[in-house]
Amino acid sequence: MPAHQDFEFSNAELARYDRHIILPQFGLAAQQKLKAAKVLVVGSGGLGSPLLLYLAAAGVGTIGIVDFDVVDDSNLQRQVLFGKNDIGAAKVLAAKSRLESLNPYIGIRVHQAQIRSENALDIIRDYDVVADGSDNFPTRYLVNDACVLSGKPLVFAAVSQFEGQVSVFNLLQDNGERGPNYRDLHPEPPAPGLVPNCAEGGVLGVLPGIMGSMQALEVIKIISGTGEPLSGRLVIFDALGFQMRSFNIRRRADNPLNGNHPTITELIDYELFCGLKNATGEQSIKEISAEELREWQQSGEPFQLIDVREPHEYEVSNLGGELIPLADISAQAQRLGRDRKVVLHCRSGARSAQAIRELEEKFGFDNLYNLSGGILAYQASSKH
Repeated sequence: MPAHQDFEFSNAELARYDRHIILPQFGLAAQQKLKAAKVLVVGSGGLGSPLLLYLAAAGVGTIGIVDFDVVDDSNLQRQVLFGKNDIGAAKVLAAKSRLESLNPYIGIRVHQAQIRSENALDIIRDYDVVADGSDNFPTRYLVNDACVLSGKPLVFAAVSQFEGQVSVFNLLQDNGERGPNYRDLHPEPPAPGLVPNCAEGGVLGVLPGIMGSMQALEVIKIISGTGEPLSGRLVIFDALGFQMRSFNIRRRADNPLNGNHPTITELIDYELFCGLKNATGEQSIKEISAEELREWQQSGEPFQLIDVREPHEYEVSNLGGELIPLADISAQAQRLGRDRKVVLHCRSGARSAQAIRELEEKFGFDNLYNLSGGILAYQASSKH
């Protein structure tokens, strides 16, 4: 952590942070460390919203936000950083405005871009701690690897439906070694589509608020040197049963980043690593954009449209396709034609991609197309 002796407080700041400063285990010195610190938050969504709010309120001096998305009405169920007036705005800019109104004594840096192998190290370089609020495996592995290669501690969290996880990776220990990282917990990514994201599987809105707040807690502990961070431990929170379980994580000798024989010395292609495209750089399954689908519809292109969502989702909104839920897709494979193109879709594209892989592997289909972004992308395209 950076030196903090030169970071003085105005009377207004001292009054604002008084509840911190009077804590016997925290005090003025810890608050100075917060003011001197630079923290990067990857993603400003469900996890990033509470994380950013509490880091800003706590007085972290420089907060960076990296996100390329815009605010959508469906975000407001859990992304409490934003309001109705922010819909359509870039998340990083809406977040910056909200955080500056919360605490005028800190600085907000925005990185309005998708974090990728080409820019991750440059973005991370100037920060002391990184917190990952992403919702997909390529980004999680990318951020982890960038932090390990850069020597930065990483505060991780993930949510799905009613369960959340939180841990601290790559933290410098008292013995001079680094603690376990994400690859010690998950050496290999799951098969594409096996673990649904929040758009596919849903999430109880308050859950990312809880887990993002836990992330903020761990960031503050790391910066201030207060308490014992979650290095080497993974905490799993079950919201329905209100139970927490803690598991120890140990460094693996075969970790390709920092094991006995490292093989990864620079950032790799994480979509390829996670099975989202093949070795030639092409998508592992054929895809069609929402705009292309509209062109097919308008031109009379012969194709079959299959919706792999659940019946209750179909009743709310649909594109007029045939409903075959993902769980039934193999049993009803005979309903898919082989003499024309077949477009499969779900809410955002993950379940339909899984269905296509299953159909191609089991039945040898070669005429299947996944609607990229799913029904959400199709509906969004109709607004332009």
